[in-house]
Amino acid sequence: MYTRKNQKDLTADERAAFVNAVLEIKRRGVYDEFVRLHGQYFVSDGEGGQRVGHMSPSFFPWHRQYLLEFERALQQVDPKVTLPYWDWTVDRSTTSGLWADDFLGGNGRPGDRRVMTGPFAHDAGRWPVTVGVTEEKYLMRDFGRPADPVELPTPAELARAVDDPVYDASPWDSTSTTAGFRNKVEGWTVGEAEGWHNHNRVHLWVGGQMTGGTSPNDPVFWLHHTFIDLIWARWQRRHPGSGYEPSRPVPAGDPQHGRVISLDEPMSPWQVRPSALLDHTRFHQYAE
Repeated sequence: MYTRKNQKDLTADERAAFVNAVLEIKRRGVYDEFVRLHGQYFVSDGEGGQRVGHMSPSFFPWHRQYLLEFERALQQVDPKVTLPYWDWTVDRSTTSGLWADDFLGGNGRPGDRRVMTGPFAHDAGRWPVTVGVTEEKYLMRDFGRPADPVELPTPAELARAVDDPVYDASPWDSTSTTAGFRNKVEGWTVGEAEGWHNHNRVHLWVGGQMTGGTSPNDPVFWLHHTFIDLIWARWQRRHPGSGYEPSRPVPAGDPQHGRVISLDEPMSPWQVRPSALLDHTRFHQYAE
């Protein structure tokens, strides 16, 4: 079993190994396949078909499998590399070591939000953005969205989600806003005026490519979602009597029938069931 660490606790060698593995799978074309996959499975309430990646109960297990697949790709380059996590309730500064020149690089410049520092800056020549909804070929960020400011979630905001003993609730989508740990973490609200929460707010705070379905274009995506995975594990420890919902397939006649994944239904594209992903210690542990 291997260990995933808080990014702030990585040694200089561990940081360099992670960056180098990410750059290498980008060079091989593997990285962009992960970006395409996430965009393909970013299905909203209003679209037809099954929702597995977002706005649904399988948000946590789908991303857990997605992270495992990505981590295995990195380990094919360097077997010692594991995914670090970014605790955005604590590490909240725009000058954090997370954004250092030898790690993820910094904020985008004024005007076009183009990232100019670090190994993923376009000018370094190793990070062309080839999958996305815009034509820009460079990584963009807009920390805190100054034109319409947002802040990273606080410990209290995250605790409100983790305190909820119910995993998820009908109608199992982005409008499940009053009860359910899943959407309190995922962060959808009814009407943008209320603002987004937790997971979604972090995407908005970083800005640039992190605000769309092809958000893995920004390598910080992986550190963000590794923390989301840890949050799920913490919720499980906090509520040992609670489990994944819906535990059984949504019945015919329900508007969500065939649209959301129950405990023992396979998730595309891997055909892995949520029930097979409930225990992260089958794969790794977290240094907390």
